Amino acid sequence: MDSAHNLPLLSDYQTYLRVEKGLRPLTCEAYDGDLKTFAEFIERRHGVLVTAAQQDVAAFLEHLRNHAIDSRSAARKLSCLRGFYKWLLLDRRIHHDPTVNIESPKAWKVLPKSLAEPEVLEMLERAGMAASHPQAKATALRERAILELLYAGGLRVSEVTALSTGDLAMDSGRVHVRGKGDKERIVPLGRTALEALDTYMREGRPHLARISSARKANAARLSGTGQDATRLFLSLRGMPLTRQWVWHLVKMADSGASPHRLRHSCATHMVEHGADLRSVQLILGHADISTTQIYTHLALGRLKEVHRMHHPRAARPMAEPDASRETVGDPEYEDHHTSLEDRHASLEEKR
Repeated sequence: MDSAHNLPLLSDYQTYLRVEKGLRPLTCEAYDGDLKTFAEFIERRHGVLVTAAQQDVAAFLEHLRNHAIDSRSAARKLSCLRGFYKWLLLDRRIHHDPTVNIESPKAWKVLPKSLAEPEVLEMLERAGMAASHPQAKATALRERAILELLYAGGLRVSEVTALSTGDLAMDSGRVHVRGKGDKERIVPLGRTALEALDTYMREGRPHLARISSARKANAARLSGTGQDATRLFLSLRGMPLTRQWVWHLVKMADSGASPHRLRHSCATHMVEHGADLRSVQLILGHADISTTQIYTHLALGRLKEVHRMHHPRAARPMAEPDASRETVGDPEYEDHHTSLEDRHASLEEKR
């Protein structure tokens, strides 16, 4: 049996993902790649996707482990197979789901990496200085606006490149974002980000659109739509920016940064400054709040502050006195076995 038996099935599933599930093209491509990897494995075992059995799926996972594929990637591939065979079962193309009772590989939760606030501030200040130069180019205004938007709104890079001019509501200080699965959300923006976007819209974008109007019109004719003409961020050729270009922009601004790291930084810094998880979830567009909860592990400064304020034994150790204040009678330096009444009396004396 060759791949000819699997290709029509994979094509039908791609149509289902795009049309009925409304998944993004990049997500569909990722699913297609995982399914083709499994299809090739099945073909070497002289089978096809519709005849796969539970032992085939188990052998595939073992094959991944033997080839040093990390558990997170293996778990993602198994999740893809579950969705695929659930579709086949509902479509009555198979009578048994081979992924049933297959245990997902245990994966360590990896904490997302974020930048410190001074690092982000320095990067944005450099972009702001370049954009505020009297002879600043339209590209400098565009790059500053992109960096401010990535950090201020915690947007994904694909969400930034898909924005249109109509998605911006400058008066109300927000942007309309279309995320994964075409889910829409409203993201508020801060004053600095709005100023950067406003300057780009007034002085940068018209220039980018004007110098390449012919190419832009031609591209719209070829695609049969004028959607490109309304894209918020344009290249010097009048075309929408790509994800790779935005990634390169962020790397040029700070070699230790990336678009997604700015998204993580946005969430982490909000939690550190006391934002509740539900609000952060809505801003980031997470479907499940458990995804947002991981940022509580990163907000170490905030956790230490809360611990010091509320834990009865969280006083500063004796080895770290503050020379600027008296330590005699200060409850932070008294023995931990001192009664609560004595501590209260000590506080009253200081007042």
